[in-house]
Amino acid sequence: MNGLRIIRFNILGTLIFSVSALWAAIVFDGLAKSQGVVVALVLFAIGTGVFLWGYWTAVQRSRQEEISVAELYFLMGPVIPRSVKIAMHSCLATQILVALGTALSRPNSPSSDGLSSKPGSTLAFGVLVPVLGLGLNGLWAASHGKFAPRRLKNGTEVPVCHTDTDPIG
Repeated sequence: MNGLRIIRFNILGTLIFSVSALWAAIVFDGLAKSQGVVVALVLFAIGTGVFLWGYWTAVQRSRQEEISVAELYFLMGPVIPRSVKIAMHSCLATQILVALGTALSRPNSPSSDGLSSKPGSTLAFGVLVPVLGLGLNGLWAASHGKFAPRRLKNGTEVPVCHTDTDPIG
């Protein structure tokens, strides 16, 4: 997947989640709460799939390159360009802040009799959404990061096998 598309999808998902969660928190009626749950769960499901896709891609590359979890999901170190880090970290931070802010804004739901309240809120589903940001971080890094070659214990690089040209390797 194109690196710019991954960044744009992250920004779009973050915007959709932010608008949805804020609307659900402000209006806090049946339709607003329901759409907030649906949006959060859809973005979580997409995030889980993207997380696994990025992990699979990273595992394939890790045979020849040194890839750490911090580099992969938190975009640490020099393997990721600064502009990508800023965009992806901004989206992840926004997802976390909106999720926590909206979930904490309405800690209790009014009961059907209107006199008492019961603990819990549908807005808590939003805390699942940052899996999207982490998954997209992993996919971007696994697909486009510039990692160091894997080294053997004696300090030499792992030889590269090209399966398309070497049917045995």
